[in-house]
Amino acid sequence: MLRYVVVSIGSGILFGIMDGLINANPLAQKLFAVYEPIAKKVVNTPAGLVIDLVYGFVMAGVFLLLYQSLPGETAIVKGMAFGLMVWFFRVVMGVATTWMTLNVPAGPLLYTLLTGFGEMLVLGVLYGMTLKPNV
Repeated sequence: MLRYVVVSIGSGILFGIMDGLINANPLAQKLFAVYEPIAKKVVNTPAGLVIDLVYGFVMAGVFLLLYQSLPGETAIVKGMAFGLMVWFFRVVMGVATTWMTLNVPAGPLLYTLLTGFGEMLVLGVLYGMTLKPNV
């Protein structure tokens, strides 16, 4: 249980750091300028940190619940499979919805797909390296 809590907190912090690096760099700022008319001018940082920590706990918990069902013989491969699955349900479906409902150029959508893939893969590998269910 202690390992789960530590990994959850660590992955939540890592999630927040990666989001910051992915969304605050000059390339992202240029690509995401299309959202300027609807974007908030000030981000609620404390709420964002809480949300990222909750994501860490939920994602680590779901990884543990699905562990036996994930493809792969090693924990790392299972983590990568989990990252790919989360990427599809979180990132790909979100990008598809944005593409279908908003007039957004392909650049920001592709950037989101690629960076989201990397982010979810990193988290999946972290879970695979550090978490195993007590079976």
